[in-house]
Amino acid sequence: MKGRRRLGLFLATSMLLSACTVGPNYQPDRMKVPAAFKETEEEEHPATPEEIERTNKEMTEWWSLFKDPILTRLVEDAIKGNYDLQIAGQRILAERAIRDRSAAQWYPQMDANMGGGDVRYSINIDNWPLRPGNAANRPEASMLTYGVMASWELDMFGRIRRDVEAHEHQVEANIEGRRALLMGLLSELASDYMLLRVTQLQIKIATDNIRVAKDALDLTNKLYLEGVGNTLQIAQAQAEMDAQIAAREPLKTRVSQVTHAIAVLLGKMPGELEEELKIPRPLPIVPEFPATLPSIVIANRPDIRMAERQYAVATAQIGVAVANLYPHFVVPLTFNPNASAMYQAFQANAMSWQFLLMASMPLMHGGKMTAEVRAAQAAAEAARLTYRQTVLQGFKEVEDAMAAWHDDIEYAEQLHKAAEDSATASERARKLYGAGLVGFLEVLTTERTTLNAQNMEALAKLERLRDAVNLYTALGAGWKGVALTNTTLPVSLETQNFLARAFKQ
Repeated sequence: MKGRRRLGLFLATSMLLSACTVGPNYQPDRMKVPAAFKETEEEEHPATPEEIERTNKEMTEWWSLFKDPILTRLVEDAIKGNYDLQIAGQRILAERAIRDRSAAQWYPQMDANMGGGDVRYSINIDNWPLRPGNAANRPEASMLTYGVMASWELDMFGRIRRDVEAHEHQVEANIEGRRALLMGLLSELASDYMLLRVTQLQIKIATDNIRVAKDALDLTNKLYLEGVGNTLQIAQAQAEMDAQIAAREPLKTRVSQVTHAIAVLLGKMPGELEEELKIPRPLPIVPEFPATLPSIVIANRPDIRMAERQYAVATAQIGVAVANLYPHFVVPLTFNPNASAMYQAFQANAMSWQFLLMASMPLMHGGKMTAEVRAAQAAAEAARLTYRQTVLQGFKEVEDAMAAWHDDIEYAEQLHKAAEDSATASERARKLYGAGLVGFLEVLTTERTTLNAQNMEALAKLERLRDAVNLYTALGAGWKGVALTNTTLPVSLETQNFLARAFKQ
């Protein structure tokens, strides 16, 4: 009866002390940020819930705003098939398993054992009733043993709790890391697709200029036969056409390379999408600038969310280091009967057990443990500052993307006008040359100016499309609603170990 009271008092005290958790509790770092972005060209005002909801809805599947069904399908295939994304998913699953392993420390750790065999003791040791050299000594014996060994660490100062907390936050950080990878994947895929379509447009421009150069060569040959031109002009026209043909070849190479890159992003072999993507299509439509962009939307950025979770991890690890300064309490339990015959193994005389409460207190370690606390504190402060720097970098990227969006609109319009004017000038120069009013040098100059202006306009269109992609990426858009893909290897614990069916291992 007295033993039961003692055990009850011990368990009650343990439960009371286990509520004590040392170390700092995590507090999010509150950073003052502006209510709106400077480059929105709008008056600053607090964002309403309706504005935030509308913006988030527009950003969820931002790739659909380009009105290109092929791009939308490529994005869907990339989310399903990209290997980097699947690898990131496995890292999340692995970190969850590590968290569960840490949480297992809360429970008693128990193992069973069984054995038997023959043993022999030395007879040359003076150990009563054995005497060295005594013929009556019987050093051989048969032994059977079985039993259970258990150990239970009482988490009185929260070491285990803080350790589990750190791993839980690390799981969340890995989830945000996967989201950041997804966001980067979508950005790279969209940018490659835009480059593909613009390069195909440049190939069309180059082909048109080859046709114009051939017409100029034919005109030069005709004038020469009529006694107006000369061989120098023919050579110049031929060289111009050859140069135009040569300039088109690197563009074909770029189309192949970009097509290969897109296939790999989708988890496919290079070349699988070549036949489909090499068919030229119109450029995607540049979306409208978002209706409202309150600065709170930057909280969607996975890199900011991951940095905040890493700060939480570092804070919990301070608690682990502090808890190591306090006593550790362990309850060891052993039940280990020993006998020489099977029928004796279960008799009372064979029983052997112990049930104790063991406490250990760190006394002198040369400052190692306090140094670990200081290191954890410094790591947590570094994580907090990293979070702040990540927020600043996020705002910079958004402001840069907005500035590029606004500035490139006028840039693209001016290049479009320049391309039209150059085409008009080139056409007039060819007519005047045919009439013998200007030399062939003027024709060459205007054609090269036209080609350069058309290529510059195509690149400006590419920049406009990429400005939209960069803005959506900077705002952290596109990862919501994409579930974690579980590609766990087909290995079942139940088929590997039948004890896993009965015990939680």
